[in-house]
Amino acid sequence: MSDSSRNTAAEDDIYDLICVGFGPASLAIAIAIHDALDPRLSGQPPAAKQPKVCFLEKQKAFQWHAGMLLPGSKMQISFIKDLATVREPRSDFTFLNYLKAQGRLLSFSNLGTFLPSRLEFENYMRWCAARFENVVAYGQEVQEVVSGAASSGSVDSFLVRSRDQASGRVSTRRARHVVIAVGGKPKLPPGFPQTARIMHSSAYCTALPGLLKNQSSPYHIAVLGGGQSAAEIFHDLSQRYPNAKTTLILRDSALRPSDDSPFVNEIFDPERVDGFYALSPEERKSSIAANRATNYSVVRPELIEQIYQDMYMQRIKHADASKWQHRIYTHRTIDHIDHEDDNRLKIHLVPADGSRRHPHEILAVDALMVATGYSRNVYEDLLAKVAHLRPRESADKSWDVNRNYSVSLDRGRVSRRAGIWLQGCNESTHGLSDSLLSVLASRGGELVESIWGEHLAKKRPQVKRAVL
Repeated sequence: MSDSSRNTAAEDDIYDLICVGFGPASLAIAIAIHDALDPRLSGQPPAAKQPKVCFLEKQKAFQWHAGMLLPGSKMQISFIKDLATVREPRSDFTFLNYLKAQGRLLSFSNLGTFLPSRLEFENYMRWCAARFENVVAYGQEVQEVVSGAASSGSVDSFLVRSRDQASGRVSTRRARHVVIAVGGKPKLPPGFPQTARIMHSSAYCTALPGLLKNQSSPYHIAVLGGGQSAAEIFHDLSQRYPNAKTTLILRDSALRPSDDSPFVNEIFDPERVDGFYALSPEERKSSIAANRATNYSVVRPELIEQIYQDMYMQRIKHADASKWQHRIYTHRTIDHIDHEDDNRLKIHLVPADGSRRHPHEILAVDALMVATGYSRNVYEDLLAKVAHLRPRESADKSWDVNRNYSVSLDRGRVSRRAGIWLQGCNESTHGLSDSLLSVLASRGGELVESIWGEHLAKKRPQVKRAVL
């Protein structure tokens, strides 16, 4: 891969591919391109001309969920589902090759686990990302994608405009193909006041220590949510702030265990995407609803057991629940929050179902961690100025996504040499695995094949190649 101009490409310079965002999805694409060009893997002589690519990333360096790298937290998928192995086990970018390079291969095997720590897996991805620094422009916040030059009446490229967060300079890069892989945007419930004392779970490790600086103080910290992130934070708070009161607020009646049993876990296999995509919209919704316990508002059983053990120990020390240091409020939701000064929040709790089974309660807290997930529609704003290039028959004005992750465009107005792809925001069409790590290795290979075809990417026989 080449990038002759990195941060300041001229408008008349054209890239074969620009990826907006350089998280795990784009990193998997970079690795797939690298492997496709590797004569050792392809069995073909080196390509006469390498594709010219560029990755634009808002962060100053590669990071993956930096705010949730809790001590002792483990991955929820096998290391085999890294960024390369499922697609090409011989790749230089497998997790096992990373361990070998770090001198930890046998030491890791002695752990007897397929689940590395989250900290180590993030380190593995940073190790991979370091190999592509010459084609990544960090600190670039992409503002918009607009149509580029037109030949014979058809748009044959796109312009990607980004702002350098250090200098404020706006740069424009031209590309035949654009991939939007910006990840999820932290989602807070509507109506919450704007204050540093309310923060999304994604900022737990990076922002909370700066707000509550004295780890021995008797703070009161609340956590909103019933999924893995909320449970991890609730558990970690007792270690991080041993004298603090903590409160977990759930809409449900209890923490629910995730289902990662073998047969159910097969829904995350890459080949399942074909079958899911072939379903009708109604069948897709039913499938997602039936398998929500694999990913949404659920917690790994061993963490539930640990939290229950901690809560039980309180019963031994204090029969009076009002004296417990850690509390779980079920069937509750937050009605509103008062923030009258810079010191504390007043959280008003009400029954989640609108009944009167529980009295209206007010919690005075020093901070509220909100673990309510992410929204994945950022691409709509980035692509607003090319929305007119969608097929005219798109009555609902939505972005239709093909099986190969390209968006449907009016080929009467857009050349077949140009295209836009979406990554990590296609759950409704490609299944529950779409925003997860499980399919990244295979999906990166599929995307490379769909853009460059057989001359660059090896065809995977088990995947039907979609036609643009």
